[in-house]
Amino acid sequence: MGKVSTGASLSLKTGNKLRRKSLYVSQKKTVGKARHEERHKRRREEAKDPELRRRRLEQNQPASIDKKRVWDDVDDDSLGAVVDVAQLKRRRLEEAEAEAAREADGGGEEDEPEDDDADSMLDFDEEMESGDEDEEAEDKKLRERRAERTPSIAPSTTSTNLDLTPDSLTQNFQHLFSEELPPYPKILVTTSLNSTIHKEAEEIAALFPNSTYIRRSGHRYAHKYSIREIAKFAKNREYTALVVISEDRKRPYQLNIIHLNSQDAPPGPTLTYSIRGYQPGKTLIGHGNATNHYPELLLNGFKTPLGLLVAKSMHTLFPAQPELVGRQVVTLHNQRDYIFVRRHRYVFREARPTEKNVVDADGKEMAGVQGIRAGLQEIGPRMTLKLRRVDKGVGRAGSEGQDALKWEWKAKMEKKRTRFNL
Repeated sequence: MGKVSTGASLSLKTGNKLRRKSLYVSQKKTVGKARHEERHKRRREEAKDPELRRRRLEQNQPASIDKKRVWDDVDDDSLGAVVDVAQLKRRRLEEAEAEAAREADGGGEEDEPEDDDADSMLDFDEEMESGDEDEEAEDKKLRERRAERTPSIAPSTTSTNLDLTPDSLTQNFQHLFSEELPPYPKILVTTSLNSTIHKEAEEIAALFPNSTYIRRSGHRYAHKYSIREIAKFAKNREYTALVVISEDRKRPYQLNIIHLNSQDAPPGPTLTYSIRGYQPGKTLIGHGNATNHYPELLLNGFKTPLGLLVAKSMHTLFPAQPELVGRQVVTLHNQRDYIFVRRHRYVFREARPTEKNVVDADGKEMAGVQGIRAGLQEIGPRMTLKLRRVDKGVGRAGSEGQDALKWEWKAKMEKKRTRFNL
């Protein structure tokens, strides 16, 4: 019998196969027994002092890629900057408050001399300006009332706040981020020429309320209208958006969303997505059938300026007032620059004795929702989108000027796995 080495990994250094196997089994039992005793010892200690359990759970947070996400350390809110808009706005407010405090500590303001001689013509101009200011104040109050949202009893930690839209987006996409009420969505859905995915296109069109699907003919005797011509016709017929679905190997491959804007504004922008993992609703286990009610819209995980652009683009495709009677919800969840599209029907029911109450991000039970659970039934379709391009006009061919290409995905963007664009 050969010489047996001593050490922690005897099973890897023993020449005899049977001996190595028995040592491996005994070593595994020893390690398992030690872990079992350590786990029971910790349980007894935490039963005496619950604070130990709370500290352990706080430290045992999984180090996922989402938690390792890095941001650009710049004071820039342009379209390509990878910054958290909420944190950037909070930092700017803190800097402004600090600057105001420094100015206040620097000394009192000098008293301006009073001008007793007032011109009557100036007084008349001031009265006219005061009337205009009153109208502007009323318009501002009206916009604030429209922008107000009733807070949820159980707010989500990943929901997107479109009120944090930076000024750079408002200037570059004035018609998309207009302060006026968005027009009622009316969407035209079509496909590429010689398409064979009419059933899939109709199901995708059913996601958007008040949408119309038109088959795009590619017959040799028919006129093959381009996307720019279709966009022009649709705009004249008061459509607000044009959705074009492309196919590859008889499956949905690409999704183009073209905003047509109002009659006095040129169409644009165009957002191009690639489609992955498309599954029709009938292939989902336990799926439900959709109704004609306007669904609710959930936008989760959009934090950067580019993410807010995507969220606002999707927000304009759905009516502002959903029909809660239908209990349908469309979810667009962004995670690592992949947008997961899901449609469900929900119902509220009483929680079973074995089910726990809803907790928040800190692990504490939420007030007002004790004993309530939500049941979900997926309707479909199910797919995953990834943003590829943002063009100024109608696609790549219909955009002109130096700023025709607003943003484009490139392979080098995924070289650093902890840096995301949305």
